[in-house]
Amino acid sequence: MPQRHSKNNNDLAYFTYEEKRKLGYGTQRERLGKDSIKPFDACCLCLKPLIDPLACPKGHTFCKECILECLLAQKKDIKRKLIAHDSQKKQEKEEEEEKLMLQKSKELDAFDQQNHGAVPQYLDRSGSQDKNGFHGANSVKTTSFEEEALRTMKAFWLPSATPESTIKVDAPSTDTVCPEGQEKLRMKALFPISFTEENADQKSKKSAEKSYMCPSCKSTLTNTMSLVAISTCGHVFCKKCSDKFLATDKVCLMCSKPCKERNLIPLEKGGTGFAAHDDRLEAKNFKHLGSGSGLGLVRPAPKA
Repeated sequence: MPQRHSKNNNDLAYFTYEEKRKLGYGTQRERLGKDSIKPFDACCLCLKPLIDPLACPKGHTFCKECILECLLAQKKDIKRKLIAHDSQKKQEKEEEEEKLMLQKSKELDAFDQQNHGAVPQYLDRSGSQDKNGFHGANSVKTTSFEEEALRTMKAFWLPSATPESTIKVDAPSTDTVCPEGQEKLRMKALFPISFTEENADQKSKKSAEKSYMCPSCKSTLTNTMSLVAISTCGHVFCKKCSDKFLATDKVCLMCSKPCKERNLIPLEKGGTGFAAHDDRLEAKNFKHLGSGSGLGLVRPAPKA
C-alpha cells in the first residue's frame, strides 16, 4: 500500500503543499546582496570605476568613452534604419506604379478586344505557320493571361514559386536615448562630474581603492548615501549638505559658482540593467503552474 504521508504521497489527483513548494509555486522573495548592487562610482555601461565621468540630466553616470561610443553606435544604427526605410518606401512606390501600369494595360487590352474583334496571327509560339491563319482575340488574350498567371503564381510546393515574406521596416526614431534610463539624451546634455578624494590621513589603511568624501561634511561617500551633483561645475555633495547649503545659498561650496535648483541633479545609485536598485532591493518571482494543474485561476502576486 502507498504511504499516506504528505511528503511521500504522490498518487493524488491534486498537488499537495509539499509538492507545490518543490515546484517553486507562489511568490518567492529574495533581498539583493551587495554583489547585485552597482557602486556609486561605477559606470552604468562597463560597470568599472569611472574614468572622466559624465552624467546625464537624470543622474546616470558613465565613463566618457563608454557613453560617447554608445551614442555614436546609436546614431549609426539610426542612419542604417533610415536608409532601409527609404529603400522600402522607394520599392513600395515602384510596385504601386507597376500595378497601375498593369491595370491600365489590362483596360486597354479589354477595350481593344471589345472594339476590334479578331486579330490576325500567322505564326504560333513555336514559329510554325498556323493552318487557319487567324486566331481569335480571346485565345490570344487568354494565352497572355495564362503566362502572366504562371509567372506570378504563389505555390508553396514549388521551390521556384514559393512566396517570400516581406519584412516591413517602420520609420525609426531619430533621437538617441540614455542606455540606462531609456529617455531621450543628446550629447550636449551630458555634463562632467568630479568626486572629492579623501586625504591620506582620512583614508583607511586597509582599503587600497580610491575613496571619496563629501567636500562639505567630510564624510565618506558610500552606496547608502544619496548624492547630488551640480550640473554647472560638476562637484558632488551628499544629499544632506545639498539640502542644507546648496538649496538655500544657491552657490557651490567648492568653487563658489552660482547654481539654481534645477542644476542640482540627484545621482542614481545602486542598480544595473540586471538587478533592481534604489529602494527596490527585494526581488520577487511568481511561478504559475498552469491551467492543467488546477491552479489556472490563481492570480499573480502584486508588484511592489
